[in-house]
Amino acid sequence: MATVDEIGQEKQRISERLARLDAERTKLGDQLNELEIAERVLTRFGGKTDTIEIRRRGRPARTAPAVAAGGRKARGGQQTPSVSLSDATLRAVQAHGEGATASDVLTYLSREFGMTVRPNHRGIALQRHRRAGRLENRDQRWYLPHSAQSEPSAMTA
Repeated sequence: MATVDEIGQEKQRISERLARLDAERTKLGDQLNELEIAERVLTRFGGKTDTIEIRRRGRPARTAPAVAAGGRKARGGQQTPSVSLSDATLRAVQAHGEGATASDVLTYLSREFGMTVRPNHRGIALQRHRRAGRLENRDQRWYLPHSAQSEPSAMTA
């Protein structure tokens, strides 16, 4: 029976050691998260941080987000467009004199402005212009209203 007791004691000792290691791992993980948060805060608010590569689960350290020409940080490393989605949408419809479909608008935004626009955002911009009277929707195509077509300077201002 001595070996059964020894096995039980050994299991108890290993279980306690595993519990201590788990507690230490949790503590170190929390400290690492706090340091990463502090680094992001310093980077965001203009603090200079030294580039330190932190390898976590085989990934390289994160770099600071790209800053656009206007000083605003852009998401996903893309630059913020020089023209708003609202203005670009109006210009896209204006460029298609025979009326523009929603996909024509999307193609124009991509080609002329380099904008990647989600379909729901494009639809929101088009509907906002429709409600304001700047666009009309007839037969699934978008047109400038007749009053706006006769006044080209109103669209460029």
